[in-house]
Amino acid sequence: MKTTRYLIVGGGMTGDAATQGIRDRDPDGTITLVGAEAHQPDKRPPLTKGLWSGGDEAKIWRGTADRGVDLVLGRTIVALDLDARRATDDAGEEYEWQKLLLATGGRPRELAHADAGVIYFRTFDDYRRLRAVAQEGTPVVVVGGGFIGSEIAAALTGAGARVTMVFPESALASRTLPAPLAQFVTDYYREKGVDVLTGETVESVEGGRLTTGSGRVIEGGAVVAGLGIVPNVELAIAAGLEVDNGIVVDELGRAGGRDDVFAAGDVSSFPVPALGRNFRVEHEDHALTHGKTVGANMAGAAQPYDHIPSFYSDLFDLGYEAVGEVDARLATVEHWDEPNRKGVVAYVDGDRRPRGFLLWNVWDKVDDARERIRAGARVEEGSLV
Repeated sequence: MKTTRYLIVGGGMTGDAATQGIRDRDPDGTITLVGAEAHQPDKRPPLTKGLWSGGDEAKIWRGTADRGVDLVLGRTIVALDLDARRATDDAGEEYEWQKLLLATGGRPRELAHADAGVIYFRTFDDYRRLRAVAQEGTPVVVVGGGFIGSEIAAALTGAGARVTMVFPESALASRTLPAPLAQFVTDYYREKGVDVLTGETVESVEGGRLTTGSGRVIEGGAVVAGLGIVPNVELAIAAGLEVDNGIVVDELGRAGGRDDVFAAGDVSSFPVPALGRNFRVEHEDHALTHGKTVGANMAGAAQPYDHIPSFYSDLFDLGYEAVGEVDARLATVEHWDEPNRKGVVAYVDGDRRPRGFLLWNVWDKVDDARERIRAGARVEEGSLV
């Protein structure tokens, strides 16, 4: 049996950030991180961004072991006994801990009728697998028109692949962007050479051949899917912790009303005081800031997490940063310096108070946008941040 002061379940960016937070408060306490992937924690954004344009793979590793962390890789924790403070992995190894962090993240949503050849894009191994087959001129089918699908389609096209996108919505990023902007992005992708098939479902995938719900058959050298994730909450449920679209935590990251069990990152449902409700966020900024804060709290910091997470994306030569609740179902107030090319979109409630901001080719304004959300003042026409 391994005995450790801090047991971190999950080998992603959140788990790594937690080790930083712990070390800032406790330079000597033993930390054990158990991760299902064979690789040490890495930076996720380069997998759909920089690595496709010549980025150095050696620079994606986060250096977790350099903090004196005992990395147990290629293992999955399958059972927890919270009262005994013990965990068991899929090889039968047991771990005794004083503080536990569930940073289990999520697993990719999968297609209902598809063979094992589909690449559900999320990890470094997924990147290497896709990179090996996506050569100049290779036909690649991308299923999904959201965050991951949009980014990987742009990256593949830049690498010379012939990309077809398939998704049921009427436009790219339609759950995030206002309808006119989403349509602009969709047309822009087509101008870049991407064959964008909107309003299409996937009936089946077999041997690189995708059949749509309308009966269209698309031949691909690879089929890659970016359909979001399902949070890995099974351990928490079995242990009796509260789950509601993620493991419910308080402002310190504590789960189940306990002082020794925490959750953070993609898998957590956490309070955002400025917006008045809980959220579950799947982006880098939250993984790093929540992970580090909760790690520090495991070591006694007692620091409430009041951060409003942000995210960003690169879509060919378009780019944006966003913060807060960026949801196309909300009303918007928009200010464009150049229509669809440079501007700010405020997502507002019924009283025109800001819930989120989209900074479209506008940079270094995320902190200003956060303060506007916290202030809660009505959004008027004109300059928004």
